[in-house]
Amino acid sequence: MHPRTYLYVPADQEDKLAKARTAGVDALILDLEDSVAPDRKDAARANLRAWFAEPGEPGPEVWVRVGADTVERDLAVLPRHGRAGVVLPKADPGSVGRADALAGRWEERAGVRPGTVRVLALLETPEGMAAVDRVAGAPRVHRLGIGEADLAASLGLLPGPDRAELAPLRSALVLASAVARLPAPVGPVETAVHDTALLREGTRRLLRQGFRARTLLSPRQARAVTEELTPTAEEVERAEAVLAALERGGRGATVDRSGGFVDEAVARAAREVLSRAR
Repeated sequence: MHPRTYLYVPADQEDKLAKARTAGVDALILDLEDSVAPDRKDAARANLRAWFAEPGEPGPEVWVRVGADTVERDLAVLPRHGRAGVVLPKADPGSVGRADALAGRWEERAGVRPGTVRVLALLETPEGMAAVDRVAGAPRVHRLGIGEADLAASLGLLPGPDRAELAPLRSALVLASAVARLPAPVGPVETAVHDTALLREGTRRLLRQGFRARTLLSPRQARAVTEELTPTAEEVERAEAVLAALERGGRGATVDRSGGFVDEAVARAAREVLSRAR
């Protein structure tokens, strides 16, 4: 299963780095970008080198969010074993192409297999959104994410509580991911870290819109997001019934015990529900 929760961890804050591996999330994004002040960047890079050098049990997936203008310098902190991906902010066709070339040079110097460094591309600019299909199909791109604060500011959007103004942009990411055969995209953070009801409501909306993961600002958000993205026992039971009906029918379409129509499209949706239950 692909990660459902990605926790941002400012790389200049040693106390948060020390607790990151046990934060109870699926993936960590060790941040060298927005959450780190310019005069703290070098200290943050040094912290990450030390963090990667620490022995530890296998834990969450690890990603490093690099600076859009400091990709080469930030790549240098990646561990030589190659088990860390790169979150690329402000992704567009040009920046993902440059990141691919720089990652290739890093792999050659590190002696790791070409293509080892994966990229999670954050769509945060009009230029990136206008070419989201090209970003999704670019080399190394493993998954898409969305940075809605930057996009809203660039486009002059004034999102309301239900974020309806951003729905077309979200749909574009979902479609581009499907066409490129990427995992479903990663949704944005909820900045009201103490408002669990708002977090749950927003996560349910993202799920309906085709997202299957979300970035977090605090470990306390992980449980609610995981629960909302995980099917209920009733949803699992319905999905299993759909697949059982199709197997019993032995043909392309049938009806389930409640009289509902079942074909391959319905079965595919049921399989997706079961994949999230694992």
